[in-house]
Amino acid sequence: MAVVFQKLFVDFFSTIVFLAVYAASGDILIATGVAIAGGIGQFILARIKRQTLDVMTWASLALVIVLGGATLLTKDPRFVLIKPSIAHFAIGAIMLRKNWMLRYLPEIVRDNIPHLVTAAGYAWAALMFVLGLGVIAFAMTGDVKLWAFYVTVIAMGAKILAFAIQYVVFRLAITRKLRAAASA
Repeated sequence: MAVVFQKLFVDFFSTIVFLAVYAASGDILIATGVAIAGGIGQFILARIKRQTLDVMTWASLALVIVLGGATLLTKDPRFVLIKPSIAHFAIGAIMLRKNWMLRYLPEIVRDNIPHLVTAAGYAWAALMFVLGLGVIAFAMTGDVKLWAFYVTVIAMGAKILAFAIQYVVFRLAITRKLRAAASA
C-alpha cells in the first residue's frame, strides 16, 4: 500500500506543490511557477538518480509545463486548474478496459464475484469522467478556493465513498455466495 501512495505522490507531485504554495501564498502565478519548477526539479532529480519515469509522471510534467506556461502567459488560472481533469479522463479511459481491477483484488474476490468486479471497474471509470467534468466546471468559475475545495475534499471524498461502497458490496456478495454454496 505504501508503494501505491508513493507512486501517486510522484505522479501528482506538481499538483500537490501547486495546492500547497497557493494555500500558503494565495497567489496563483507564484503557485504555478513553483509547480512548474517542482515538476522540472523532479525530472532532473530522477535523471541524476538514473531512475526511469513512469508515463503518468511524464504526462504530469508535460501538462504542468504546457498548462502552467499558458497560465503564466495569459495570467488566467483556468489553464492550470484544468490539469487534474485531464488526469481524471486518462485514468477513466484506462479503467474502461474490461477486468482492469482484477489484478488489484484478493483471490477470494476474483474467484467468487468476477462479474461484480467488471461492473465496479466500469463504475470507477464513470466516476473518473464525472469528477473530471467537475474539475473543469469548478475551474471555469475562476474561483481558485472553490476549485481547491472541490479537488481536495469533494473529489477525494467521492473516491473514498466509492471505495467504501465497493468494499461493502463485494463483502456482502461474497458472503452471500459462500453461504449459499455451504448450504447446498
